[in-house]
Amino acid sequence: MNTNNAYSKYKNNSVNFASKEQQLLMLLDGAVKFAKIGRQALTDSDYERANENIKKTQSIFYELIATLDINLSGEWGPKLISVYKFIIDRLLNANIRKDVSIINEAIPLIEEVRDMWNQAYYASKR
Repeated sequence: MNTNNAYSKYKNNSVNFASKEQQLLMLLDGAVKFAKIGRQALTDSDYERANENIKKTQSIFYELIATLDINLSGEWGPKLISVYKFIIDRLLNANIRKDVSIINEAIPLIEEVRDMWNQAYYASKR
């Protein structure tokens, strides 16, 4: 049995059978991962790889904005969208300017968003 094929099936099933909350956490883990890969690529002057991974991170935050139900989110919804848009903007600037210091500002925010959703998820399970 091909181990790469088995792993691909496992990952695919993990996403397909995950709850919406678990999928959100997977997306945010991906955002952190892609942002860090983008940062390393900028550091290495591999601008094509940086662009690819920064754009993946931005896409995740665009998806988070598009799927946030403002009617259910209460007063924190618009604030969360502002944070997401700020992250997208910083990533865009880092990508355009090829500036590691700008992406270094965004990564801790991305990690904070991920950690916040992780805490909310686990608090809801208690």
